[in-house]
Amino acid sequence: NDLIQYAIAVDRVNERIAHLYEPSHPAVLRLIKMVADAARQHQIWFGICGEMAGEIELTPLLLGLGVDELSVSPALVPRVKSAIRNVSREECEKLVEEALLLDSPAAILERSLELARERYGELLG
Repeated sequence: NDLIQYAIAVDRVNERIAHLYEPSHPAVLRLIKMVADAARQHQIWFGICGEMAGEIELTPLLLGLGVDELSVSPALVPRVKSAIRNVSREECEKLVEEALLLDSPAAILERSLELARERYGELLG
């Protein structure tokens, strides 16, 4: 949450600009990928915590970006684990390749949702 807030300079509690807070913003995804790539290069574990980690419509994106661990509240663990079990690394990496070519958070989220619906739509509620 803080990463997103600082990366795109949006205060999510300020009602005048909170609508601009987008976890699927291309800049946020590029930043996560840069950190994941650097961590992997130096054999360092990389995890994401907070709301974004528990949003299963974003799970394929996070996995494809190279995140090693998603830290979520205990109540969300079964859903997130099930989502992870229903997608392949290859699918997630392909999704990220496509997503990084898009310039709209909404378009990126929609593409991630398409994959989520195909693989574990029943979990999306």
